[in-house]
Amino acid sequence: MSRSVTSAASTGSASDRLKALGLALPELADNPYYVHHRSVDSSIYISGQLPYKDGWLLGQGIVGRDVELETARSLARHAALNALAAAVQAVGELDRVRIVQMLVFVASTPDFGEQSNVASAASDLLIEVLGENGRHARTAIGVAGLPLNSPVEIQMVCTAVPRRAA
Repeated sequence: MSRSVTSAASTGSASDRLKALGLALPELADNPYYVHHRSVDSSIYISGQLPYKDGWLLGQGIVGRDVELETARSLARHAALNALAAAVQAVGELDRVRIVQMLVFVASTPDFGEQSNVASAASDLLIEVLGENGRHARTAIGVAGLPLNSPVEIQMVCTAVPRRAA
């Protein structure tokens, strides 16, 4: 994580930082088979999110064979952005989201070995936007395949930060 990531994350609101990155939270389409998030006590479980943008899957294939490392990192950032959108659905506003854990699945060749590098792009985004609330426990694993032949899928556990008194 770069010094600029941590210093930029200490200024302004999370929404302002997201806009400064040129990003916006996407609208997540409803699915008849699952919900994007489920709250149990103080934990919010975010369903696995693929790198969709405007209803389109941004990439397909296996990292290390069909998909280059930098492309996979970009796809991980998009999947993390979708997971943030699900978290905001659950808690109401971006400044109330705290990431507890992130699980990053990377469809990759057996000899790829850079799953953590792919996951770090998503981690960087979360910290850039949420600051300390974006720091999380993390697991990155390589898998043989993912839904719709997506190269990356991200699942999260979050919690809501209490509202600040005005």
